[in-house]
Amino acid sequence: MTFLRSHSAAIVATFANRNFAIFTAGNALSLVGLWVQRLAVGWLAWELTGSGFWLGAVAFADLFPVVVIGPFAGVLADRLDRRLILLVCKGFAAVQSALLAGLTAAGWMTIEILFAISLFQGIVIGVQQAARLAIVPSLVDAKHLASAVAINSVIFNLARFAGPALAGLLITGPGVAAAFAFGAIAHAGVVVALLYISLPPQEYATRRGVVTEFLDGVRYAAAHRAIMPILVLSTICSLLARPVYELLPGFADEVFSRGAGGLATLTSAVGLGAVIAGLWLAQRDGMRGLTMVTLVGFALSGLLTALFAITPAFWIGVAIMAASGAAMVVSGAGSQTLIQTTVAGHMRGRVLGIWGIVFRGGPAIGALGMGWLAEMFGFAWPIALGGLLSALAVLFPLRHRARLIPLVETASPTAQGESKAKAKSLPQT
Repeated sequence: MTFLRSHSAAIVATFANRNFAIFTAGNALSLVGLWVQRLAVGWLAWELTGSGFWLGAVAFADLFPVVVIGPFAGVLADRLDRRLILLVCKGFAAVQSALLAGLTAAGWMTIEILFAISLFQGIVIGVQQAARLAIVPSLVDAKHLASAVAINSVIFNLARFAGPALAGLLITGPGVAAAFAFGAIAHAGVVVALLYISLPPQEYATRRGVVTEFLDGVRYAAAHRAIMPILVLSTICSLLARPVYELLPGFADEVFSRGAGGLATLTSAVGLGAVIAGLWLAQRDGMRGLTMVTLVGFALSGLLTALFAITPAFWIGVAIMAASGAAMVVSGAGSQTLIQTTVAGHMRGRVLGIWGIVFRGGPAIGALGMGWLAEMFGFAWPIALGGLLSALAVLFPLRHRARLIPLVETASPTAQGESKAKAKSLPQT
């Protein structure tokens, strides 16, 4: 009991921040709705076409817009009220879900319409992504930032676990339209939460033109000896390993012959592993050792992706997906925490906007390319090769860990990486 109390203290202390507790409650419901809808969209795309290409294309439409919009969204997150950005975007998300429900229930849905609505959803998420990431330090005390990032990851992946299970029940029961309707209702949760929180004054960037400000952020990240390698490794993993999650409908039906129920099981397994890993990260005290933990997470994510691609047994695949979900959270939440605690405050929105581009845009491009390859060669070898290459990419930062670790693990949340001698960052503008 003493062990449990000591290791849960960081989580309890983080939830003592009122704004964080309220936002997290609303965000949890919204994320369950998001995962219900994502599973329903993927299944409907497969049901309409039976095509790996269209499966990848719909995932591309959902994920890729952040690549185009992300640079401007990062600037907006540093210029405008982040809470207002989230309120508007979540409202649009609810409307989009309701439209999906109505068109599907009426029998008017086609793959082209599904692609277009998924593209709209991708645009909305692209606009809000940087604001959603950058608002976290405003919700908690500085000393609880690392725990808050990990808890957000836990909530996201609890939704990844619960959402697909609920989606499976809705799809096989009342139908896909009901899953979309639930998504519309769930998105309202975070809107209500945002109306009930009050944030401290935001630090706004000096306005020098959207393109100029974005390029300032790019130059800052590229010159930063800690942030740059983290972003490069995140990019490689997002392009080559993470697309496996977007192509799970094809694995569930074509490889394992398990249908929508199999898809829900695989996706829920990812979420279960991710939740366990996220809880472990959330109870960690401080930054010590996080760099190596994150690098190991990246390596395991690639290796497990390759292993999943070649396994012929469904339940072995489920176990691998659970382990893969854990590795994904360790690498994803770990890399975001390292950036959050290192980046300068006035650059936070732009740098996290770049991280968001990598996080969502990489799998979009990867899913489109691997979905196209799957049309010709099957799902196994493109995914397996991508996973192996992703794992090998970890070797470079691993060789330079002695230089990297002091840059990120000694940066305090309050200092936020302001030391130019350590980070060789650009001067403030």
